Amino acid sequence: MRLHKVYHRFSVLSLTSPPFLPHPSSTLFSSYSPSFLSSKSCRISSSTPPSTRNPFLQTMSTSRLHNLVPLAAIATEDAAGPNGSTATPEDDELNSGYRLPPAEIRDIVDAPPLPALSFSPQRDKILFLKRRSLPPLSELAKPEDKLAGVRIDGKSNTCSRMSFYTGIGIHGLRDDGTLGPEKLIHGFPDGSKLNFVTWSTDGRHLAFSIRGQDQEEEDDVGSKLRVWVADVETGKAKPLFQSPDVFLNAIFDNYVWVNDSTLLVCTIPASRGKPPKKPLVPSGPKIQSNEQKTVVQVRTFQDLLKDEYDEDLFEYYATSQLLLVSLDGSVKLFGEPALYTSLDPSPDQKYILLTSLHRPFSFTVPCGRFPKKIDLWSAADGKILRTLCDLPVAEDIPIAFNSVRKGMRSLNWRADKPSTLYWVETQDGGDAKVEVSPRDIVYTQAAEGEDHPNIFHKLDLRYGGISWCDDSLALIYESWYKTRRVRTWLVSPDKSSNENPPAPRLLFDRSSEDVYSDPGSPMLRRTPDGTYVIAKFKKEDKQATYLLLNGSGATPEGNIPFLDLFDIDTGEKERIWHSDKEKYYESVVALMSDQKEGELQRWPERKACQITRFPHPYPQLASLQKEMVRYERKDGVQLTATLYLPPGYDPTRDGPLPCLVWSYPGEFKNKEAAGQVRGSPNEFAGIGPTSPLLWLARRFAILSGPTIPIIGEGKEEANDRYVEQLVASAEAAVEEVIRRGVAHPGKIAIGGHSYGAFMTANLLAHAPHLFSCGIARSGAYNRTLTPFGFQNEDRTLWEATDTYIKMSPFMSADKIKKPILLIHGEEDNNSGTLTMQSDRFFNALKGHGALSRLVIGGYRNFVFPTLVKKKKMLMKPKQLLPLVVVQLQRLKTLELILFITIQDHHFDLSGLGRS
Repeated sequence: MRLHKVYHRFSVLSLTSPPFLPHPSSTLFSSYSPSFLSSKSCRISSSTPPSTRNPFLQTMSTSRLHNLVPLAAIATEDAAGPNGSTATPEDDELNSGYRLPPAEIRDIVDAPPLPALSFSPQRDKILFLKRRSLPPLSELAKPEDKLAGVRIDGKSNTCSRMSFYTGIGIHGLRDDGTLGPEKLIHGFPDGSKLNFVTWSTDGRHLAFSIRGQDQEEEDDVGSKLRVWVADVETGKAKPLFQSPDVFLNAIFDNYVWVNDSTLLVCTIPASRGKPPKKPLVPSGPKIQSNEQKTVVQVRTFQDLLKDEYDEDLFEYYATSQLLLVSLDGSVKLFGEPALYTSLDPSPDQKYILLTSLHRPFSFTVPCGRFPKKIDLWSAADGKILRTLCDLPVAEDIPIAFNSVRKGMRSLNWRADKPSTLYWVETQDGGDAKVEVSPRDIVYTQAAEGEDHPNIFHKLDLRYGGISWCDDSLALIYESWYKTRRVRTWLVSPDKSSNENPPAPRLLFDRSSEDVYSDPGSPMLRRTPDGTYVIAKFKKEDKQATYLLLNGSGATPEGNIPFLDLFDIDTGEKERIWHSDKEKYYESVVALMSDQKEGELQRWPERKACQITRFPHPYPQLASLQKEMVRYERKDGVQLTATLYLPPGYDPTRDGPLPCLVWSYPGEFKNKEAAGQVRGSPNEFAGIGPTSPLLWLARRFAILSGPTIPIIGEGKEEANDRYVEQLVASAEAAVEEVIRRGVAHPGKIAIGGHSYGAFMTANLLAHAPHLFSCGIARSGAYNRTLTPFGFQNEDRTLWEATDTYIKMSPFMSADKIKKPILLIHGEEDNNSGTLTMQSDRFFNALKGHGALSRLVIGGYRNFVFPTLVKKKKMLMKPKQLLPLVVVQLQRLKTLELILFITIQDHHFDLSGLGRS
């Protein structure tokens, strides 16, 4: 049995059973907006020395911080203010622009990133997608249009502030587990920005988009995206379209491989013309009405359409013309221009599902709730066969959790059939507060040949997805948030060939909060059509059918990922592999074989080979100290946290340190579940540009992620005792670091992002004895400004007025006496954290004389969408046994990819991971 073990510091590879490419705009590639730029202790320092750069990647010619203004360069020509008054030192400091952080922090922030990795469909090659470091502020400051919940770069006709790759390298994966020499994809202009890299279904070609360096061209042609393809064997890339005037529209879905040699591409219509101009004089007042007295409760969505001009501009940018283009350059129009949001070919490549938006748009909700139409098209001739659904605008989805849109939803192709559709429809009108049975019904229907859909399964909880296998096996998931209940059903999809088909069987019934009972998820295998289905196995001496369950393995000692052989008939499990908890954090992430049903046999000898060699990204912190600590709240709830200490620190010798506590509260229905351990002491300590772990370089102790459970058991609402439980959890955390002698009692700071910022402000108001100061980043502080629910609270302000008021630190601004730093992105587009929350909270603090500072970053929040392109990949069979990819992390070093074979009839893989 061949297994590939990926030893990596974080989820750059991040493979699930179907391999995918992390999108460059995902949170793995955070925007540059570090919170420490406002620090008083910032100083200018030299650039990162070459010795700390990653030789594996392309050389970074400039620092990410090169556009920041050095302090010495700040002009001080006028000592007096506009009214002739003399500027104070504080005024100079507050208006001195961006400043460089200390060298020890800048070196970490400026460390070049590791490449993203992707296996080929046949698992015989690996892409190394090379990335640059964080972008300069000038790029983040580019103008954008905020329309219908989407932020658009009009020059590129794509989502704004999109990150990118700088190059693509291909390595062959040899049978002995080593990498072949790197082959660079070449032929495109130097300095190009690459996005949307996807394999063709046969693995012989790559498709990707290219945009050039930003240029001040009148028609913005240089900034627009073009589609290129590359031959994997030669590495040679060329434009997909022969005409240089065909540009990609990447506002929503952009292109998809229909087959091995054909792509369906969303392009900017050739006849589109110039964007509409905003009228100098409005045509009339803006009027919204509710004459039908419809109950419409929505959260505080950002960037909504405001008027007819916004509607026209959104339609202008989002409208695409589909083109069906072959690798030989032939092009065919596919349908009429429309606002296409999803392109989904059937497994047999005969049909395509096209999802599009249309008017009337809404001024109340973002585009995800606009009227939506799903059509079935013929892939061969580009003709529409029928409209599957045309859903009206969804402004009336209740705010209660598990409420959904009315009508067809989750419409997809069955992965185990050539062209069979399935979807779900709610029976409660989409309102989770309505009691009804069944609550959801799953339907199936062939693309052609069936006049009416078939009822596949009825659910009493809310539908959560299906894992398909074959006609005899599928797993259906359902859940209910209020009770945290999750259930997995085993069903037999093919009822027509059996007069007495087996009844659906409840396989797992558990609480989502109880991580110790999580059985894991079934491993998937790749089909010849490029889809992924559940992998079934049989043992040589038994007739039973087995699944491979891959789980995170939460235990009181931390996560110990595992692989179980699961008998679907008896429910018996046999643990065939688990991570080495003493040394590594390993996790199985993908099967490497594509056989229909593997026969588990005797395996050959064990072997381990390292095939990649990534250096430590920040060697100055390679020997940091990390420990998972457990302690108890005064009401008996067990709590956990991760304690980080600087390299070489000894509490006995060095004494207590200043300490930063960085956390984020969570809601629970059960105090036993709240006390369960999550995470692993062996996980690599990844440090990003906004990570609190940066302060390890300044000799701080960091208590990261101390659990702050807000518990509401039974019918009790957790937030009704929010402040009480928040303070109790913080007290326990502070007492623990003081007891250990690692934190100075008078030098403990509290900080957090978003709901963690909300927590920070509340703790400074209600537990001032615990902390010396606080850092609150991108938070919301006045819950009356989010009246239709926030976080996991689904009661309205009018239903839980007292709770909203007591939870709001804005209402307790007069109690905050300790220093507080508020940080917020000026263009924060998160629905719950409007920038004005920080503005108004700062004014309230200042109105009561609090020592406070507000830093508005000038850019958006630190939240980016994660977009992953769907792909279909082919893989040729290599052996009878399943090949498995395992991702491994180790606390202090970067471990790499290993090729391993095992000899053991009984699957005792406990020795895996010892290289």
